[in-house]
Amino acid sequence: MNTHNINSSGSSNSVSSSGGFLGSNMGSLSNTDNCLYGEKILRALNVSAEVLKNHSSSCANNGGWKFDGHSPNHMVSVSLTFYSYVTPVVLAVGLGGNLLSLIVFLSRNMRKLSASTYLAALSVSDICALIFYVLTDWLRRGLPQYPGSPQSSFLEDEGPCQIITYLGYVSRFISAWIIATFTMERYIGVCHPLRRKDICGSKSAQKVIVSLLVIAFIVLAYKPLLTSRQVHKLQNRTVARCTPDPAHAFLSYVLDSSFALSITLVPFLIITILNSLIIRRLQRRKVRNLARCIVTEESIIRMEFTVILLVVSFVFIALNLPYFILWSKRFLQTFYGTTLSDAGPYWFDQAEAELLFTRVIFYLNYCVNFFLYSVTGAYFRKELKMLFWYRRHSSYNTCSRLSIPSNTPQSFV
Repeated sequence: MNTHNINSSGSSNSVSSSGGFLGSNMGSLSNTDNCLYGEKILRALNVSAEVLKNHSSSCANNGGWKFDGHSPNHMVSVSLTFYSYVTPVVLAVGLGGNLLSLIVFLSRNMRKLSASTYLAALSVSDICALIFYVLTDWLRRGLPQYPGSPQSSFLEDEGPCQIITYLGYVSRFISAWIIATFTMERYIGVCHPLRRKDICGSKSAQKVIVSLLVIAFIVLAYKPLLTSRQVHKLQNRTVARCTPDPAHAFLSYVLDSSFALSITLVPFLIITILNSLIIRRLQRRKVRNLARCIVTEESIIRMEFTVILLVVSFVFIALNLPYFILWSKRFLQTFYGTTLSDAGPYWFDQAEAELLFTRVIFYLNYCVNFFLYSVTGAYFRKELKMLFWYRRHSSYNTCSRLSIPSNTPQSFV
C-alpha cells in the first residue's frame, strides 16, 4: 500500500470522496459543494492524479471548480446520471436472464447438445462478469452519485482489491472467447461436415472450455500481482483506490492494452471472418437442399443453433465496437503523449461523457443473450416453457420434446 499526496507532482490514479449532488446546477451550489461536485465527477470518470491535482488547487485558490477556467459541461452530468441509473437495470436483467438461460441449457434434453455446453458456460461467465466487473465498477462510479449513498470501501482493501479485479478480468476474457471458440466449432460443423462428428461433440466442448479457463487464469495472473491499494491525500481527506501499482505503471499499461485487444479486436476478426464463411456456405447449401427437397429434423436444429450463433456473435461485435473505438482513440492519444491536462476542457467533457455512455452499451453484452435465444431459438423457447409451465407433468421426465435421434447430439453444434 502506497500513500501519495495529491498536491505533489506525480501521475498515479486517484479518487475522491463522494457527494450527493448529481444533476445539480453548478451555479446554484456553494463554493464547498462546487468543489465536492467536481471532485465527485472526476472520481467517477477515473481521471489521472494530475487532473485531480488541478481541481484541488483550483478549489483551494478560487473557491470553486474551474477546470482550466471551465465549469463542467452538462453532458458530463447527463452521462453520469445515465450510467448511475441504467447500470443497475443492466445488472438485474442480466443476472436474471443468464440464470434462466443456464437452467434451460442444463435441462435434461438441452444439455445433450454441445451447443448447450458452450451457451451454458457463456451464461456462467456473463454472470461472473456482471458481479465482478459491472457491479463492482458501478459501486465505485455509480453508487456515489446517489445522495447519502454508503461508500464501498471494502472494494479498495488489500486482498479483495486484487481478487475482484482478477476475477473480473478472467470472466470478461472467458465470455469473449467462448463466443469466438463457439464460432470456430460452428464453422467446422457447417463448412467441414466430415470432421464434425470428431470435433463438434459435447466432450470436445467441455475440453475447450476447461482449456480456456486454464489459459485465462494463467495469462491474467499478472493483474493481481500488479494491482495494489493506493492511498491519496486530497486536501484534508485521505482516500484509497484499487489501481495498478505506480511502480509498474508502464508494464501494467502494456499488459492491459494487450488484454483489451484480446477481448475485442482478436475475437472481432475471428467472428467476422468465420461468420462470413458460414453464411456463404449456408446460402449455397440452402439452394442445393431446396433443389433436392431435403429438410430433416437434424438440419432444422442445426440451422437454429447456427442462427443463434450468428445473432449472438454479431450483437457481441455491435455492443463492443463503440467502446473499442473510444478505447483505441484513447490508446493512440496516450501513445502519442496526449493527456487530459494537455487537452481542452470541451474535449475533456465530450470524451468522458462518451466513455460512460459506451461503457453502458458494452455492459449490455452480459445481459442480452437470454433475449436473443428467446427470439431466435424455437427449441430454447419450448424448453423454457416446459420448465415453467409443464415441469410437474410426468411427461416432462418421460418424453423427449426435441425428438432428436440418440446419435444426433454428437453430430451438430
